This record gives sequence, C-alpha cells and structure tokens, in this order.
Amino acid sequence: MAFSRAAPSPRYQSLVELYRTMHFEGEKFLNIPPEQTFPGLSLPSQAGRIKRLIEATGAANILDYGSGKGQQYDLRGIPGPDGERYDSIQDYWDVDYIQCYDPSYTPFSKLPAGKFDGVVSTDVLEHCPEEDLPWILDEIFGYAEKFVFANVACYPAKKRLPTGENAHCTIRPPEWWRALIAETATRHPGVAWEFWIQWREETPEGPKLMETRLSSEES
Repeated sequence: MAFSRAAPSPRYQSLVELYRTMHFEGEKFLNIPPEQTFPGLSLPSQAGRIKRLIEATGAANILDYGSGKGQQYDLRGIPGPDGERYDSIQDYWDVDYIQCYDPSYTPFSKLPAGKFDGVVSTDVLEHCPEEDLPWILDEIFGYAEKFVFANVACYPAKKRLPTGENAHCTIRPPEWWRALIAETATRHPGVAWEFWIQWREETPEGPKLMETRLSSEES
C-alpha cells in the first residue's frame, strides 16, 4: 500500500503523537528536560553547507522541515568561516525569512503553504517510518523552488521513544538512501539537492563517524 500526506501509515501517526509527548514531557530514559528535547540544535553544524547552497542558488527564504523547537534560530554570535560573528543563523545566511515546520511541536505544526527557495531538513528523515519516506521526501522536494538540503544518520540514536524504542526508526545503508533520493529527485527537475549520509565505522581508535555527500551535481 502506498501511503501519502492525506493517508499516512498508522506508524507515522503514532510517531507524531509520541514525539509530541516528548516535546511536552522530555526524554525520560536519558532524563532530558522538555526544553532540551528536540530543540533543533542539530542544524548549526550544517549551517555552512546550507549557506553555500543559498549563495549558489540565490535563495532568499527557507523552510526548515522538521525544525524541532526552532531554538537554532535563537542562537547569537554565530561564527562564520572568515572568523566574523553573526547575530543569528538568519543573518549568517542573509535570507529574508525562515519558516519552521514540525508536525509534533504545536507552535510549528501547521503544514506550510506555498513554496520556498530552499528546504532544509536536519536529523529528521531517519526518525520517519520507512513506508512513509517516499511521500515525505516528495513533499520536501515539492516545497522547494531552488534547493533541498538534508542529512541522514544510518545508526541508532541515543534517545529513545516513550515506548522504549530507538528514536531512529529507519536505519538503512547509504546505498539505500542514494536510490530513494535519486528516484525522488527525478520528479523535481530544476531543484538542486545535497544530502549528507552519515554512518559509524569501527577503527582501532574506536568508533568513527563517517559521511558521504550525495548531490544533484553528481547525479
């Protein structure tokens, strides 16, 4: 059965409710308080990569799809590559506005209307059910006029859901993600895209985080 925004899987609907509970109550297994649970702070480490896409495409507005609480946009003194400090990520990106969307965080849970120059989604897709990823990715691309940026983890999360399950419900190898992303991108010609796929490898020094870049430039 093919699921969709209008008819998502039962798993998707249950996860939205579980994440809504975590936003309100926090992460019980690691004793993380509500205000520090899914704050959106996985984005700043990707801000430089996103800025390059903004500059390359001339994007003036951004949709953060799966933004969490949006605390990333409250940060001040953002360091730029030139050593300059910026008032905020919006200032660093030099865009007119940023809209947050997160289905499990009530202030940002309303589905966005219209399109945006760029759509960013950090630390989100691995939290989505595998059976819903085709329509979720298609929706992300559908909101974009100029570019899509995302990163994906291919390993278990530290956080657990209230049920005790790992918060990363779709753990697939980079090749699997490559095929799904490429297939989705063919339905959205003219939209540039960049995905960073991350996994862990055992080394003599211990586990090491690895990543590979997938992009429309290489497809």
